[in-house]
Amino acid sequence: MIDSKNKVNSLFIRNSIGLVLSIIVSICISIKHANALPHEWVGGPKSEYGEQLWDRQSIKRNEDGSVRVLSKFIPKTQNEITKDILYTMDINCFEKSFRDVDVFIDEVNNNFNDLADWQDPNGDKLILGVIGQVCRVEN
Repeated sequence: MIDSKNKVNSLFIRNSIGLVLSIIVSICISIKHANALPHEWVGGPKSEYGEQLWDRQSIKRNEDGSVRVLSKFIPKTQNEITKDILYTMDINCFEKSFRDVDVFIDEVNNNFNDLADWQDPNGDKLILGVIGQVCRVEN
């Protein structure tokens, strides 16, 4: 009789632990999905190399007056090496300059560099198109 009580108690404890772990995992997954911001990708210009998009939901004004936005380059030729590349760009609408403060392949691993140098787009129609579109929306 005592042995069967111990088996029932042991089984109850194992099932309880399994249930608690399942609940914790479910909550963690839900939180991760809740924190993922939705994107509203806006099509930018296209070139022979691919297309540049930017995320309307990500626009924010920096303290220095520049605008920060998430953009994505989609290469025309897709393979294992050429994946979509995400950029966090700062845009100076007055000077029509930009700086990439982060470049990454996935949205989990990012490494901001707020000290990146401002650059002239140097005639790059993809970058100029994103600058123009973002500045029209933001101003």
